[in-house]
Amino acid sequence: MFSCALAHGAEGQDTASVSRTGHSRTKAAPVERRSKIERITVSGTSRVPAPLRPAGQTTFSSDRSDYANQVAQSVADMVVTIPGVSFTQGNGPRDVVVSVRGSGDRQSYGLKNLQVLEDGFPMTQPDGTARADLIDPHAYAGVDVFEGPASTVYGNYAMNGAINFRTRKGADIHGVELGSDFGSFGLFNAYATLGYGNRRYDLMIFGSDVWGKGFIANSRYNTSTENMRLRVNLTDTDRLVLKVVNNQTAAYLPVRLSLNQYLTNPYQQGCYNAASAAAGCASVSLFKNGQYGAKEAVSPEAAGLGRFDRRTIVGLRWEHDFDRRTTWRNQFTYDQRHVDQPTSAISFVGPYNSYAVSSDVTNHVLIGQTPLETFGGISFDYLDYGYQTYNIMPLGGATRGAMTTASYGHQWNLGARFQEDWHFAPKWHVVVGLGGTYSDIGATETLYGYSATATTRQDVTANRFFFNLAPEGALIYTPSKDWTFHTRVGTAYGTPSSSNLFITPQGQYGNNTQIKSQSSVGVDLGADWRPHDTVRIQATGFYEFYNNELVSQSAGVNTVGSYTFNAPASQHRGVVLGVDWRPLPKTLSGARIKLSYTYDNQIYTNYTEVLSNSTLSRAFSRDGNAIPGVIPNFLNARFLYDQPDGPAEGLGAYAEVTWRDSYWLDNANQLKAPGYALLNLEVHYDPPARFGWAHRVHWYFEVQNVANQVYIAGATNISDKLLSNGQQAGASTLMDSTGSIYAGSPRAYFGGVRFRL
Repeated sequence: MFSCALAHGAEGQDTASVSRTGHSRTKAAPVERRSKIERITVSGTSRVPAPLRPAGQTTFSSDRSDYANQVAQSVADMVVTIPGVSFTQGNGPRDVVVSVRGSGDRQSYGLKNLQVLEDGFPMTQPDGTARADLIDPHAYAGVDVFEGPASTVYGNYAMNGAINFRTRKGADIHGVELGSDFGSFGLFNAYATLGYGNRRYDLMIFGSDVWGKGFIANSRYNTSTENMRLRVNLTDTDRLVLKVVNNQTAAYLPVRLSLNQYLTNPYQQGCYNAASAAAGCASVSLFKNGQYGAKEAVSPEAAGLGRFDRRTIVGLRWEHDFDRRTTWRNQFTYDQRHVDQPTSAISFVGPYNSYAVSSDVTNHVLIGQTPLETFGGISFDYLDYGYQTYNIMPLGGATRGAMTTASYGHQWNLGARFQEDWHFAPKWHVVVGLGGTYSDIGATETLYGYSATATTRQDVTANRFFFNLAPEGALIYTPSKDWTFHTRVGTAYGTPSSSNLFITPQGQYGNNTQIKSQSSVGVDLGADWRPHDTVRIQATGFYEFYNNELVSQSAGVNTVGSYTFNAPASQHRGVVLGVDWRPLPKTLSGARIKLSYTYDNQIYTNYTEVLSNSTLSRAFSRDGNAIPGVIPNFLNARFLYDQPDGPAEGLGAYAEVTWRDSYWLDNANQLKAPGYALLNLEVHYDPPARFGWAHRVHWYFEVQNVANQVYIAGATNISDKLLSNGQQAGASTLMDSTGSIYAGSPRAYFGGVRFRL
């Protein structure tokens, strides 16, 4: 059964959202106050396709009310209140590394080991790459996070689950909204939203342009985003959904620091002239002639390092009801990611074009008096790419020198999935499913070498095929309206990408034929408890067994570089907890406390790492070591108050505390990134309807990092080192390893206004 809200005749299929226990629930009221809106509650069998509401899987959601009353600069503001989700700073102001149960904690950019969707359209390309740059939170109604291994339904790379972003519906907007955010470090975001809808159609168009100077040297940026969603009911049984997303990012980038550099000069001030730079400055070493020979140390700002990327996605979905019990969906998505990234001494340039098609059927029947939902689908996606890398010259403006590599390749995935959800008793239902993917990855890489006497060229070809299966099973028990229990066994897989295939275990260029797909099996046990209308507590414990995780390490002395191989085994275990409590419903009905907490303990159980120096190599067991980059404890607590009536009606505020534990940066567990706790304050005002035209204006003001704490917003893993005596380097040596740390923002002030026409 499900509940859906109908606003201005919008169909229930669009307005149903996903609950945190895998069941549909009534959509939360929009943040903006509305008048004269009729809302009708309808009960019936859900027509929402199975992948958008995976029963039995641990699922948490964030709605617009959690982030629309603040500056909401990036996806981090959308997910900070979701248990099981953490984030770090990537390469650019909106390139947030979102992690579900540690999925992306070892990455320097994007969303890894996850499948990302928007309104049901894929935002992850066939090679497993998704980025958060194209997300401006102002355009979204909410986000749902499906946690745990999920390849049964979501296919390749859903190692830690999936995320579905939901844009706002035109019927909820019902007009035009204009807004702007402004504040510290030159931030200014101008945005507009248009939305209209009725029973026949629903249209949302959003556009924003944001720019800022940044708080670290060489971190100014300008990002524009357009987002459109159109749903048209062609007949009573046929619907079309058109989706368009376009994003252009121009972000200048500092270089990541060592821990010592961060402690000395976290915001990289006084670093423009490398020869006379202040202490703690980072630099890049560039060939003076762009090819070979002498090098010159140049600051990121003088070199012009940055990211200048474009992403365009167009999707079309046709939904057809054969009858009231059976829905057929057919979907096509085109996705182009064009990168221009002089982010280090090398500039990376090229397009990634992908195409995804899928077809699935959802059917509802009764077996006796018990409902059975059957879902089955097939999918195919294809990626072709061609990129080049160039040396950067010390001339400013990221001037390109000689080409160093050129790579052209493809990856395609052919998948099928099947799932049964049977309510075999009034308080019980069981879910079983099976998914599989066949993957083909092929590429050719050309490497160029330069000297005073010759130019060399070497061609390397790699081609691999993978086939993976992912079964799952779940059991849900609802003994009363106050309790829901769920347990699930899920599985997942992730194939290597083409970049993993070009260096062999012998440390030479060639086809890395030994590498396997990574895989996982996870067990969840959770409960949802509502002892009172004012309290909701959700908790899930998880234990996941990973095999063949993809890691890189030295191949030995005098080799061309590190190679990618499979760490045989590791274990991920933890607890996620969410609390939503209105402590004084009679005396302070507008008071609310929201708490989300994640405990994530990940260790290697079978992994031997090889370290090398210029003369020797040694192997070290990492069994029992914590996996670096994984944040073991992450807590967000919000204390909110919104005045529901009286002279101050519409006035609200919150205080927020975010605590992140310290975490290891290296496999040997020698060096940690220190933890931190931040305090943020916010106040907002939505004038009540009795104020006439003023009711259409919303404003807010907030202070972030009230204590002006210096903290690490993002730190990538660093490699352990082998000293000349054959021993591993200690923390004092690793503190000088560069390329890891970005500092977080100092105290910042922001304000904003939104006006509805």
